[in-house]
Amino acid sequence: MLKIVLPKGSLEKATFDLFEAADLSVVRSSAVDYKASVDDPRIDEVRILRPQEIASYVQEGLFDLGITGRDWVQETNSDVVSLGELRYSKATSNPVRVVVAVADSSPAKSVADLKDGVRVTTEYPEMTRRYFAERGVKADIRLSYGASEAKIPDIADVVVDITETGRALRAAGLRIIDTMLTSYTELIANKDAYADPVKRHAMEQILTLLTGTLEARDKVLLKLNVTEAAKDKVIALLPSAKSPTIAHLASGDYAVETVVPKRGINTLIPDLIDAGASDLLEIPISKIIH
Repeated sequence: MLKIVLPKGSLEKATFDLFEAADLSVVRSSAVDYKASVDDPRIDEVRILRPQEIASYVQEGLFDLGITGRDWVQETNSDVVSLGELRYSKATSNPVRVVVAVADSSPAKSVADLKDGVRVTTEYPEMTRRYFAERGVKADIRLSYGASEAKIPDIADVVVDITETGRALRAAGLRIIDTMLTSYTELIANKDAYADPVKRHAMEQILTLLTGTLEARDKVLLKLNVTEAAKDKVIALLPSAKSPTIAHLASGDYAVETVVPKRGINTLIPDLIDAGASDLLEIPISKIIH
């Protein structure tokens, strides 16, 4: 039913891992094949292409559904439907930022300090052109094919580049003076395909699987037993998503279960035992669907 395009390159492995965890495993004949398949009745065809191109192809109707970053939607000025953010990236669950950076030795503290004719190197020429025009700076914008930070200060004065942590820019002796865009990965759809009720329903079902899988990451289901005397003390320690489920046992004790972050479980479990909990079970979660 749906023609889907997934990103090749830095997001490729993270995207494939997400689809596998969502029970939408992507299968291809080799790691360099640009065609793939998903054993799902809603998905007819899968292509793997550079994220820079995906928004344009989805706009044109070559694909119904695609995954790319908000940065490339903005750069190509593509008219697509955003079904929602998929909060993952190549290294973390944090967004990436498109930033403006200068050499540490530069006197510029903000974009307002940049003079007309400033040389700017970037992989985002269209977005950068709009950005500087809106701020009244006549910039000499030069397309970069990579290693943009290495071009400062000899080849360019300013770099507009993407970063998750800022470490690579700092290591290159650069200083960020502004953030142009905060960009998450997004699930985007062709407008005509989204207007089709059958296709839209299929898209929304796929989105449910993907977002439910992302929400379950780094969370576990915790089950435990506790006596009447220790119940309130134990429950007070639980960082429940809403409120813990509590069941009265035939013995007079209580069974408690709740979803908690995986991070911190190493201190939470001993604290619960100290408070009077027993028979604890820590269970992985595949999806959380609201």
